[in-house]
Amino acid sequence: MSLPHAILTALLEKPSSGLELTRRFDKSIGYFWSATHQQIYRELGKLEAAGQIRTLPSAGPTRGQKKEYEVLPEGRAELAQWVALPEDPRPLRDPLLLRLRAAAVVGAKGLDAEIRRHLALHERQLAQYRKIEARDFPDPSALGDAERLQYLVLRAGVELETFWTAWLAEAEAGA
Repeated sequence: MSLPHAILTALLEKPSSGLELTRRFDKSIGYFWSATHQQIYRELGKLEAAGQIRTLPSAGPTRGQKKEYEVLPEGRAELAQWVALPEDPRPLRDPLLLRLRAAAVVGAKGLDAEIRRHLALHERQLAQYRKIEARDFPDPSALGDAERLQYLVLRAGVELETFWTAWLAEAEAGA
């Protein structure tokens, strides 16, 4: 996945300013595809230059007003084409896994605190996902097609965090 595609997705869901996109990334897309404020603004400029998005016309003077963007047909076509492309899964790269492997050869002194810290982080993230799930998807059986796909992304996060918390609890017990 690329940042331009994440931005196109977010703008198709709702035309937004760069600041609004940053906030929305922090609350949703950022859980699986993070970006800084600067990266988002840089990509907005590139997407606009490529004719995939445009600044919405402003009713009043533009000086000091935030620019809101919307996706143009070229951007929608790019996103639709990207959605259909094949892409292999990426291998997992997690520094904690490498640390565990290294601890097998140099010793695990101090690793237990890091395992506990990671466990707490994953427990908090799992709780956040469950909160979103209860708030936004109280009845998954009543979801339309678009909401079902959004729910599946959230469920992937729930399942991954469930795995990590169980695995880290096992690692903590053996640390």
